[in-house]
Amino acid sequence: MPLKITKAVIPVAGLGTRFLPATKAQPKEMMPVVDKPVIQYIVEDAIKAGIRDIILITGQTKRSIEDHFDRNFELEYRLEQKNKKDLLQLVKSISRLANFTYVRQPAPLGDGHAILQAKPLIKKNEHFVVLFGDDINDSKRSVVQQMLDVFQKNKGVIIAVEKVHKTRVDRYGIIGGKQKERRLHIVDTLVEKPKPENAPSNLAVVGKYIVPAKIFSCIENAVPSIDGEIRLIDGLIILMMKKYPIFAYEFQGKRFDTGDKLEYLKSVIHFGLKHPEVKDGLREYLSKLKL
Repeated sequence: MPLKITKAVIPVAGLGTRFLPATKAQPKEMMPVVDKPVIQYIVEDAIKAGIRDIILITGQTKRSIEDHFDRNFELEYRLEQKNKKDLLQLVKSISRLANFTYVRQPAPLGDGHAILQAKPLIKKNEHFVVLFGDDINDSKRSVVQQMLDVFQKNKGVIIAVEKVHKTRVDRYGIIGGKQKERRLHIVDTLVEKPKPENAPSNLAVVGKYIVPAKIFSCIENAVPSIDGEIRLIDGLIILMMKKYPIFAYEFQGKRFDTGDKLEYLKSVIHFGLKHPEVKDGLREYLSKLKL
Protein backbone atom coordinates (compact mmCIF):
# COMPACT_ATOMS: atom_id res chain seq x y z
CA MET A 1 0.00 0.00 0.00
CA PRO A 2 1.53 3.38 -1.00
CA LEU A 3 2.50 5.76 1.79
CA LYS A 4 0.37 8.88 1.65
CA ILE A 5 2.27 12.15 2.07
CA THR A 6 0.03 15.14 2.74
CA LYS A 7 2.24 17.71 4.50
CA ALA A 8 4.80 20.20 3.23
CA VAL A 9 7.08 22.31 5.43
CA ILE A 10 8.21 25.57 3.82
CA PRO A 11 10.81 27.69 5.67
CA VAL A 12 10.23 31.36 4.83
CA ALA A 13 11.94 33.09 7.75
CA GLY A 14 15.03 34.30 5.86
CA LEU A 15 15.80 38.02 5.64
CA GLY A 16 16.26 38.18 1.85
CA THR A 17 19.30 40.45 2.08
CA ARG A 18 20.27 39.82 -1.55
CA PHE A 19 17.20 41.83 -2.61
CA LEU A 20 17.60 44.84 -0.35
CA PRO A 21 16.16 47.45 -0.35
CA ALA A 22 13.14 45.73 -1.98
CA THR A 23 12.93 43.27 0.92
CA LYS A 24 13.31 45.86 3.67
CA ALA A 25 9.53 46.02 4.12
CA GLN A 26 8.31 42.90 2.30
CA PRO A 27 9.38 39.24 2.37
CA LYS A 28 11.42 38.02 -0.59
CA GLU A 29 8.84 35.22 -0.96
CA MET A 30 6.23 37.88 -1.77
CA MET A 31 8.21 39.27 -4.70
CA PRO A 32 5.84 39.06 -7.71
CA VAL A 33 6.52 36.93 -10.76
CA VAL A 34 4.09 38.64 -13.17
CA ASP A 35 0.98 38.62 -10.95
CA LYS A 36 1.66 35.95 -8.34
CA PRO A 37 4.17 36.01 -5.49
CA VAL A 38 6.99 33.47 -5.47
CA ILE A 39 5.56 31.62 -2.47
CA GLN A 40 2.28 30.93 -4.30
CA TYR A 41 4.11 29.18 -7.14
CA ILE A 42 5.80 26.93 -4.57
CA VAL A 43 2.55 26.19 -2.73
CA GLU A 44 0.70 25.43 -5.98
CA ASP A 45 3.39 22.99 -7.09
CA ALA A 46 2.85 21.07 -3.85
CA ILE A 47 -0.94 21.18 -4.12
CA LYS A 48 -0.85 19.74 -7.64
CA ALA A 49 0.83 16.70 -6.06
CA GLY A 50 -1.94 16.18 -3.53
CA ILE A 51 -0.35 18.01 -0.59
CA ARG A 52 -3.12 19.46 1.56
CA ASP A 53 -1.36 20.70 4.71
CA ILE A 54 1.10 23.56 4.24
CA ILE A 55 3.27 24.42 7.26
CA LEU A 56 5.02 27.76 6.80
CA ILE A 57 7.93 28.52 9.13
CA THR A 58 7.88 32.29 9.41
CA GLY A 59 9.80 35.10 11.05
CA GLN A 60 8.87 38.45 12.52
CA THR A 61 8.78 40.25 9.16
CA LYS A 62 6.63 37.70 7.34
CA ARG A 63 3.09 38.73 8.26
CA SER A 64 2.21 39.57 4.66
CA ILE A 65 2.66 35.88 3.70
CA GLU A 66 -0.02 34.94 6.24
CA ASP A 67 -2.24 37.75 4.96
CA HIS A 68 -1.82 36.57 1.37
CA PHE A 69 -3.21 33.11 2.09
CA ASP A 70 -5.97 34.44 4.35
CA ARG A 71 -9.35 35.95 3.46
CA ASN A 72 -9.49 39.69 2.80
CA PHE A 73 -13.13 40.56 3.41
CA GLU A 74 -12.77 44.27 2.60
CA LEU A 75 -11.12 43.51 -0.77
CA GLU A 76 -13.75 40.86 -1.54
CA TYR A 77 -16.50 43.34 -0.70
CA ARG A 78 -15.03 46.01 -2.98
CA LEU A 79 -14.64 43.57 -5.86
CA GLU A 80 -18.21 42.36 -5.39
CA GLN A 81 -19.52 45.93 -5.35
CA LYS A 82 -17.70 46.65 -8.63
CA ASN A 83 -19.01 43.38 -10.14
CA LYS A 84 -15.47 42.13 -10.79
CA LYS A 85 -16.51 38.50 -10.46
CA ASP A 86 -13.42 36.91 -12.00
CA LEU A 87 -11.06 38.78 -9.68
CA LEU A 88 -13.35 38.04 -6.72
CA GLN A 89 -13.20 34.30 -7.37
CA LEU A 90 -9.44 34.48 -7.91
CA VAL A 91 -8.90 36.22 -4.57
CA LYS A 92 -11.23 33.84 -2.73
CA SER A 93 -9.54 30.77 -4.22
CA ILE A 94 -6.15 31.62 -2.67
CA SER A 95 -7.37 31.01 0.89
CA ARG A 96 -8.87 27.69 -0.20
CA LEU A 97 -5.68 26.29 -1.74
CA ALA A 98 -4.74 24.24 1.34
CA ASN A 99 -4.83 24.03 5.12
CA PHE A 100 -2.26 26.59 6.24
CA THR A 101 -0.40 26.50 9.56
CA TYR A 102 2.13 29.12 10.61
CA VAL A 103 4.96 28.50 13.07
CA ARG A 104 7.31 31.27 14.13
CA GLN A 105 11.06 30.58 14.11
CA PRO A 106 12.21 32.48 17.21
CA ALA A 107 15.70 33.26 15.89
CA PRO A 108 17.44 33.03 12.47
CA LEU A 109 19.47 29.92 13.27
CA GLY A 110 19.50 28.22 9.88
CA ASP A 111 17.20 26.20 7.63
CA GLY A 112 17.57 23.06 9.75
CA HIS A 113 16.50 24.96 12.85
CA ALA A 114 13.53 26.35 10.90
CA ILE A 115 12.41 22.85 9.86
CA LEU A 116 12.77 21.70 13.47
CA GLN A 117 9.96 24.10 14.43
CA ALA A 118 7.52 21.83 12.58
CA LYS A 119 8.30 18.81 14.76
CA PRO A 120 5.11 19.00 16.89
CA LEU A 121 2.99 18.91 13.71
CA ILE A 122 4.54 15.78 12.18
CA LYS A 123 3.67 12.27 13.36
CA LYS A 124 6.43 9.92 14.52
CA ASN A 125 6.41 7.63 11.46
CA GLU A 126 5.34 10.24 8.94
CA HIS A 127 7.17 11.40 5.83
CA PHE A 128 6.77 14.97 4.65
CA VAL A 129 7.94 17.34 1.93
CA VAL A 130 10.36 20.21 2.55
CA LEU A 131 10.34 23.08 0.08
CA PHE A 132 12.63 26.09 0.31
CA GLY A 133 11.15 29.46 -0.55
CA ASP A 134 13.33 30.49 -3.50
CA ASP A 135 13.02 27.82 -6.18
CA ILE A 136 10.07 27.89 -8.57
CA ASN A 137 9.54 25.51 -11.46
CA ASP A 138 7.80 25.27 -14.78
CA SER A 139 7.13 21.65 -15.65
CA LYS A 140 4.44 19.57 -17.33
CA ARG A 141 4.16 17.49 -14.16
CA SER A 142 4.55 19.02 -10.71
CA VAL A 143 8.11 18.52 -9.45
CA VAL A 144 6.72 17.48 -6.06
CA GLN A 145 4.55 14.88 -7.83
CA GLN A 146 7.61 13.59 -9.70
CA MET A 147 9.39 13.18 -6.36
CA LEU A 148 6.40 11.43 -4.79
CA ASP A 149 6.33 9.00 -7.70
CA VAL A 150 9.99 8.21 -7.10
CA PHE A 151 9.35 7.82 -3.36
CA GLN A 152 6.68 5.18 -3.88
CA LYS A 153 9.25 2.99 -5.64
CA ASN A 154 12.30 3.95 -3.53
CA LYS A 155 11.42 4.42 0.14
CA GLY A 156 13.88 6.81 1.70
CA VAL A 157 14.90 10.43 1.47
CA ILE A 158 14.32 11.93 -1.98
CA ILE A 159 16.38 15.00 -2.88
CA ALA A 160 15.65 17.01 -6.02
CA VAL A 161 18.86 17.79 -7.92
CA GLU A 162 19.89 19.54 -11.09
CA LYS A 163 23.10 19.47 -13.12
CA VAL A 164 24.99 22.75 -12.88
CA HIS A 165 28.19 23.94 -14.51
CA LYS A 166 31.24 22.82 -12.55
CA THR A 167 32.21 26.46 -11.93
CA ARG A 168 28.95 26.95 -9.97
CA VAL A 169 29.09 23.98 -7.61
CA ASP A 170 30.38 26.20 -4.79
CA ARG A 171 26.93 27.82 -4.61
CA TYR A 172 25.07 24.61 -3.77
CA GLY A 173 24.95 21.47 -1.72
CA ILE A 174 26.39 18.78 -4.01
CA ILE A 175 25.63 15.05 -3.94
CA GLY A 176 27.92 12.14 -4.74
CA GLY A 177 26.99 8.51 -5.32
CA LYS A 178 26.15 6.03 -8.03
CA GLN A 179 23.45 6.03 -10.65
CA LYS A 180 20.58 3.62 -9.95
CA GLU A 181 18.57 4.36 -13.06
CA ARG A 182 17.95 7.22 -15.44
CA ARG A 183 17.58 10.43 -13.41
CA LEU A 184 17.95 8.57 -10.09
CA HIS A 185 21.09 8.26 -7.96
CA ILE A 186 21.93 6.50 -4.68
CA VAL A 187 23.58 9.14 -2.49
CA ASP A 188 26.66 8.36 -0.42
CA THR A 189 28.11 11.88 -0.15
CA LEU A 190 26.67 15.29 0.67
CA VAL A 191 28.91 18.35 0.59
CA GLU A 192 27.84 21.93 1.23
CA LYS A 193 29.28 24.42 -1.29
CA PRO A 194 32.48 22.57 -2.21
CA LYS A 195 35.27 24.05 -4.29
CA PRO A 196 35.00 22.86 -7.91
CA GLU A 197 38.10 20.69 -7.57
CA ASN A 198 36.65 18.95 -4.50
CA ALA A 199 33.06 18.46 -5.70
CA PRO A 200 31.94 14.80 -5.91
CA SER A 201 29.73 15.65 -8.93
CA ASN A 202 27.92 18.54 -10.57
CA LEU A 203 24.51 17.46 -9.24
CA ALA A 204 23.24 20.34 -7.12
CA VAL A 205 20.55 20.16 -4.42
CA VAL A 206 17.79 22.59 -5.35
CA GLY A 207 15.61 23.01 -2.28
CA LYS A 208 13.04 20.21 -2.54
CA TYR A 209 13.09 17.10 -0.33
CA ILE A 210 11.00 14.21 0.95
CA VAL A 211 12.17 13.28 4.45
CA PRO A 212 11.05 11.05 7.36
CA ALA A 213 10.12 12.39 10.80
CA LYS A 214 13.38 10.93 12.15
CA ILE A 215 15.16 13.82 10.43
CA PHE A 216 14.23 15.92 13.47
CA SER A 217 16.45 13.96 15.87
CA CYS A 218 19.28 14.13 13.32
CA ILE A 219 18.94 17.91 13.06
CA GLU A 220 18.92 18.15 16.86
CA ASN A 221 22.20 16.22 16.95
CA ALA A 222 23.85 18.22 14.17
CA VAL A 223 26.76 20.47 15.09
CA PRO A 224 26.03 24.13 14.29
CA SER A 225 28.21 25.74 11.63
CA ILE A 226 30.81 28.37 12.45
CA ASP A 227 28.14 31.07 12.10
CA GLY A 228 25.91 29.27 14.61
CA GLU A 229 23.38 28.01 12.07
CA ILE A 230 21.90 24.50 12.01
CA ARG A 231 21.46 23.20 8.47
CA LEU A 232 19.25 20.51 7.00
CA ILE A 233 22.16 19.06 5.03
CA ASP A 234 23.97 18.25 8.31
CA GLY A 235 20.91 16.35 9.53
CA LEU A 236 20.80 14.46 6.24
CA ILE A 237 24.47 13.51 6.62
CA ILE A 238 23.72 12.04 10.07
CA LEU A 239 20.74 10.17 8.60
CA MET A 240 22.97 8.80 5.84
CA MET A 241 25.56 7.67 8.41
CA LYS A 242 22.77 5.66 10.05
CA LYS A 243 22.39 3.79 6.72
CA TYR A 244 19.06 5.38 5.93
CA PRO A 245 18.62 5.29 2.12
CA ILE A 246 18.96 8.63 0.37
CA PHE A 247 18.20 9.13 -3.31
CA ALA A 248 18.78 12.09 -5.60
CA TYR A 249 16.32 12.65 -8.41
CA GLU A 250 17.04 14.80 -11.47
CA PHE A 251 13.63 16.37 -11.91
CA GLN A 252 12.10 17.22 -15.28
CA GLY A 253 11.29 20.85 -15.90
CA LYS A 254 12.80 24.30 -15.70
CA ARG A 255 13.92 25.86 -12.42
CA PHE A 256 14.42 29.47 -11.41
CA ASP A 257 16.29 30.50 -8.26
CA THR A 258 14.31 33.62 -7.40
CA GLY A 259 16.73 34.38 -4.58
CA ASP A 260 19.21 35.44 -7.28
CA LYS A 261 18.59 38.77 -9.05
CA LEU A 262 19.33 37.56 -12.56
CA GLU A 263 17.39 34.30 -12.12
CA TYR A 264 14.48 36.27 -10.70
CA LEU A 265 14.38 38.51 -13.77
CA LYS A 266 14.55 35.42 -16.01
CA SER A 267 11.56 33.96 -14.17
CA VAL A 268 9.51 37.12 -14.75
CA ILE A 269 10.27 37.03 -18.47
CA HIS A 270 9.68 33.28 -18.73
CA PHE A 271 6.27 33.33 -17.04
CA GLY A 272 5.40 36.64 -18.68
CA LEU A 273 5.81 35.04 -22.09
CA LYS A 274 3.25 32.42 -21.03
CA HIS A 275 0.75 34.80 -19.44
CA PRO A 276 -2.34 35.36 -21.63
CA GLU A 277 -2.65 39.05 -20.76
CA VAL A 278 0.91 40.17 -21.45
CA LYS A 279 2.65 37.50 -23.56
CA ASP A 280 2.05 39.13 -26.95
CA GLY A 281 3.06 42.61 -25.84
CA LEU A 282 6.09 41.33 -23.98
CA ARG A 283 7.24 39.25 -26.95
CA GLU A 284 6.89 42.29 -29.23
CA TYR A 285 8.83 44.46 -26.79
CA LEU A 286 11.65 41.95 -26.44
CA SER A 287 11.90 41.49 -30.21
CA LYS A 288 12.53 45.22 -30.64
CA LEU A 289 15.33 45.44 -28.12
CA LYS A 290 18.72 46.19 -29.63
CA LEU A 291 20.98 43.99 -27.53
